[in-house]
Amino acid sequence: MLQLSHKNLQVYQFTLKLVKEVYEHTQSYPKEEQFVLVTQLRRAIVSVCSNLAEGAARSSKLEKKRFYEISRSSLVEVDTQIEISLILDYLKKNKLVKLEEYLEAVFKMLSKMIDNLSADI
Repeated sequence: MLQLSHKNLQVYQFTLKLVKEVYEHTQSYPKEEQFVLVTQLRRAIVSVCSNLAEGAARSSKLEKKRFYEISRSSLVEVDTQIEISLILDYLKKNKLVKLEEYLEAVFKMLSKMIDNLSADI
């Protein structure tokens, strides 16, 4: 694998942990959700990670900011889908402690990165 600078970012490390959490939690969803909510959740969390990496690789601050915003928007999508999963009883709130910690941390870090880039543009 490439040794790229974004892999050293704490936000990227937390995002990878969040990917693992989402994949583990969605394994127990009902079969009828495999091609609906499970697929959507997994695609969204992969998008968080991928857009963060792609943004870090951009040289323009404006492009970096745009990809970080897309990453954060996908994270909000994940949060919404987790909330839907709770309402449908596919997940239990008490089992989501790590997932919620990572969600919160990644959202804060991405927001800070976006704010810092906004100040520079």
